[in-house]
Amino acid sequence: MTGQSTSGAAAAVDMERTVVEGCAIATVDGHGTEYATGHLVLAGDRIEAVGPGPAPGGLERVVRRVDGRGQLATPGLVNTHHHFYQWLTRGLAQDSPLFDWLVELYPVWSLIDEEMVHAAARASLGMMVRGGTTTAADHHYIFPRGTGDLLGAEVDAARRLGVRLTAARGSMDLGASDGGLPPDFAVETTEGALRATEEAVARYHDPSPESTVQVAVAPCSPFSVTGELLSESAELARRLGVRLHTHGSETREEAEFCRERFGMGPTDYLASTGWLGEDVWMAHCVHMDDADIDAFARTGTGVAHCPSSNARLAAGLARVPAMLDAGVPVGLGVDGTASNESGELHTELRNALLLNRLGERREAALDVRAALRLATAGGARVLGRQRELGSLEPGKLADLVLWRLDGLGHSTVEDPVAALVLGAAAPVALSFVGGRPVVEDGVLLGDDETAIAREAAVQARRLRR
Repeated sequence: MTGQSTSGAAAAVDMERTVVEGCAIATVDGHGTEYATGHLVLAGDRIEAVGPGPAPGGLERVVRRVDGRGQLATPGLVNTHHHFYQWLTRGLAQDSPLFDWLVELYPVWSLIDEEMVHAAARASLGMMVRGGTTTAADHHYIFPRGTGDLLGAEVDAARRLGVRLTAARGSMDLGASDGGLPPDFAVETTEGALRATEEAVARYHDPSPESTVQVAVAPCSPFSVTGELLSESAELARRLGVRLHTHGSETREEAEFCRERFGMGPTDYLASTGWLGEDVWMAHCVHMDDADIDAFARTGTGVAHCPSSNARLAAGLARVPAMLDAGVPVGLGVDGTASNESGELHTELRNALLLNRLGERREAALDVRAALRLATAGGARVLGRQRELGSLEPGKLADLVLWRLDGLGHSTVEDPVAALVLGAAAPVALSFVGGRPVVEDGVLLGDDETAIAREAAVQARRLRR
């Protein structure tokens, strides 16, 4: 492990400090700086210093000192794609490909309400936060009429748990009677979707660097929305200064749908509606040829890679190594827990590495540090938050995780990053968001795990009835 001690500009004198010492550190900065034994100083909501050995002496207002021996510090994990509400429908349609899976589940999902979404969001977020996630993006696109403030339910759940949220306000306006996949009762009007999306941005979006809630404009997919909704959503997002998100190139069936209906593949179709650019990220991107990857790289369009879900639905393997070589921004996503029942982003580091080694590059596809970068700096870039999140550097927000690696599951792996990525799910000793602890010794600090599980089970039974 290499690197020199670094320190940011002096924090304000009145800021309380937390000092972490004795841990291994993977900063995931632009140079891949790591320390075998190092320190971190958190001042207020920011990282003040990171470097080798013990922390500098004479620090004022130190309110906590953390013994990090046996632990690895990394940036907090960034989940770039999820569907929280699906926590209530885990384990269904176990052997179905995407289109059949959706057809089976749409009627169930159309019955969700605010109480259900709140319980599902608490559970989805609780599972991720307990496993080292500090920022999560959720794509919610089903809004049954008269069922309350579904996006607000997610925001409340995130605030309870202390995690950062990018709420992608989704929409569908292309029902089955018009040639789309979702049933007519599950879609909105184009005008209604645009109006509700703009209202969500006005109500919840905070553009500040310290933001804990941001909103993105997020029509669901090429087979569930009209070209009009795609084009007008892109115009709306750019007028409001927020990001855009959708699904793209997830399955062969989607590609066939686009060619039959629009006379072109998904990437060209989305480009024709204004959906390529540095303010756009798409989920999955499994079936992309060289021209598609070049278009993403040229425009800075991001990708949320969801390896477990893609395998669960037999969608295929995204060409992540080729994307990275071309300069495409790539992060990791859990996807909805109806197609990734574990609901943990940490498992996606391991699965991204292992599954991509079954692809065209084999053992040269990804290594452990590339996997960690996808889950941290890569995800921050995909969400447009690379200036403040994704690496452990002075001046950045103090979102970080201390993973315990001295226990039975990891103690014989000398390389701590390899232990984290290749080993069993590592316990979280301590996790911070903006300098505030959100998990300690594997326990959620902002909400009660037993109560979350109980309420989620109640709401899942309500939905199934």
